[in-house]
Amino acid sequence: MMRNQFSRFFLLAFLLASLLPIYWMVNMSLKTNEEIIGVMTMWPAKLTFDNYLTIFTDESWYGGYINSIIYVGMNMVMSVSLALPAAYAFSRYSFLGDKHLFFWLLTNRMTPPAVFLLPFFQLYSTIGLMDTHIAVALAHLLFNVPLAVWILEGFMSGIPKEIDETAYIDGYTFPKFFVKIFLPLIKSGIGVTAFFCFMFSWVELLLARTLTSVNAKPIAATMTRTVSAAGMDWGVLAAAGTLTIVPGALVIWFVRHYIAKGFAMGRV
Repeated sequence: MMRNQFSRFFLLAFLLASLLPIYWMVNMSLKTNEEIIGVMTMWPAKLTFDNYLTIFTDESWYGGYINSIIYVGMNMVMSVSLALPAAYAFSRYSFLGDKHLFFWLLTNRMTPPAVFLLPFFQLYSTIGLMDTHIAVALAHLLFNVPLAVWILEGFMSGIPKEIDETAYIDGYTFPKFFVKIFLPLIKSGIGVTAFFCFMFSWVELLLARTLTSVNAKPIAATMTRTVSAAGMDWGVLAAAGTLTIVPGALVIWFVRHYIAKGFAMGRV
């Protein structure tokens, strides 16, 4: 009994500590800069939505959200599409150097993005891809595809190979089998993979900021440029941070069951 009460107390304390920074950011987003700088209060003395109004009316702000959603969506679709056949090959076939190749893919995911910054910058400047959505989406593939292959391979390895053989005996071609039978069996793995690809691409700053300037500038880059002659605009920055959490929270809500299965299978 005492152990259960202690566990509940610890869980509640952990939850409150985790939510405190989010609450404080929302609290700041509803205050004026004068109140934020002047007095520390647990809730706004004078509630204001001007900070959110600035974001929704200023193109440099809401344009950043649109740009981020575009290249994150592109990267997520491309990462999952490329990782599916690769993960299937690793889960179903044994070939010379398969373990080494699998490890090499993971080493790409472990490499800091700064290592690839200069090559990407020179390549995109040469072929004219600078300041485009596809430039950031392609750059993020270097990190998301290895992660996607690793996660999907774990889910696919849990599917018996006899299903493949039975489908071929029944006259299914490989594309038909893969789309109609195999993919529905690993939909939880696809959901988990899409979630992690989304989250990395959404929060990544270094590549996104360096490879864009105006037309495809993401919200993360916009948030680093809030200093003006009057100083830091804390209210607008807090409002932007609050809105940045929303897409990730929505994605987590839709794939929460798949993430639980990923933890159960040991791939998350």
